[in-house]
Order: sequence, then C-alpha cells, then structure tokens
Amino acid sequence: MTVERTTRMPRPVVVDGVAMAPLVRAVLDQCRRSTTHDPVRALLTEAVQRGRLKPEVLIRELDAGSDRGSALPREVLRDVIRGARSVAEIDAMTVWRLSGLPEPVWNQPLRDGNGEYIGTPDGYFKKIRLAWEIDSYDFHFAKEDYAKTVDRNARYAAAGIALLQTLPSRLRTEPEEVAAELRAAYLAAEARQLNSTPVEDAGLSQANIPWEERK
Repeated sequence: MTVERTTRMPRPVVVDGVAMAPLVRAVLDQCRRSTTHDPVRALLTEAVQRGRLKPEVLIRELDAGSDRGSALPREVLRDVIRGARSVAEIDAMTVWRLSGLPEPVWNQPLRDGNGEYIGTPDGYFKKIRLAWEIDSYDFHFAKEDYAKTVDRNARYAAAGIALLQTLPSRLRTEPEEVAAELRAAYLAAEARQLNSTPVEDAGLSQANIPWEERK
C-alpha cells in the first residue's frame, strides 16, 4: 500500500543558515496545536516515513516536554510503533481492534522456502496464513500498478496464503462491516488448514527490499 502524503512536514526554523529547532520538535509542536486526529496521523506518519524520524525519538521528546497537547500524538505514535506507515494503516488497526481477532504482524516481509520475496502485507495473521492488504483504487488505477498488484496476488496464491483486500475508504465509512469481513476471512483461513510451501517470515526489517518491489 502506498503512503498517502496529504500533510506537509514543517521545516526547522533557520536563521542565517543555522537550524534553530530540530525537526522532531517542529513536528511535535505542530501536532500539539491540532485538536483532531487526521492532521496528527498524516503528519506523524509522514515524519517517520519521509523525515526518517524514529517513533521512539518522538516519544522521548513528548516525555521531555509539557503534557499539554500530547494526548493525540501519543495515541497515534502507539500505532506507528506497531508498524503503521500511513493514515490508512492506522485506520486498519482501529478496525482490527473492532474485530476481536488476535493481532496480526504489520508490514512484515514474507518469503517462500527458497528465500524468494512474496509480499509485505499490511497485516499478516501468521498462524492461519492470512494476508490483509489495504489497496487504494487510486494507486492501482495505473496499468503498471495494477500489474504489480496482480503479480503480488499470484505470489500469495502460489505460497498458499489467503488474501483479503480492503479499500482504505471503507475503513472509515464501514468499519463494522470491514471488521466482520476480516473475522469471516480469518475463520475461513483457519478452517482450510493450508498445506502449501512453508513461508519464512523475514522479520520486520525491510531494508533489503526496495519500496517499489514490496507490492
């Protein structure tokens, strides 16, 4: 799933070529001024993905400052630490909580028994081998992106991994319905007791897999 970039990251204040405030402080100062979730979600996921800020560093900065305005960024950062890379993935975590299911691993690269890359599902239920992908219509509208999605789904099928695809817009407009679909997919995957080629979980590190090849 692509990372939606709807919020511009603040830049450190610069005077005569000298940065007067680090990026982490500039980001959190802007978050503290917000009273709604969406701007905070967009800004923090953008800061972690593009600004290369570690969630742990952001939390330490919050701990070192005033509690005023810190509740929303703390709430969002909890999901970022779990593995959310975008606003849609934070919404997916909210829907997962509604489902009552065990927690999946988030954004974990999967490889087959030969070490070949399969995919990096937004959520993966390892025990019953179910991948959950939050697939944006806008992202897959282009011919080349659609082809990548077809190839990815074929890799899941070849590895015996069940797949549930969800539009990001439905995470907000129909959260209960999506939670029910997730439960149904989980139960179906559990009942099938898939017996395909073993999948080796590559861990949470994605450093060796180019972003454009992960889907």
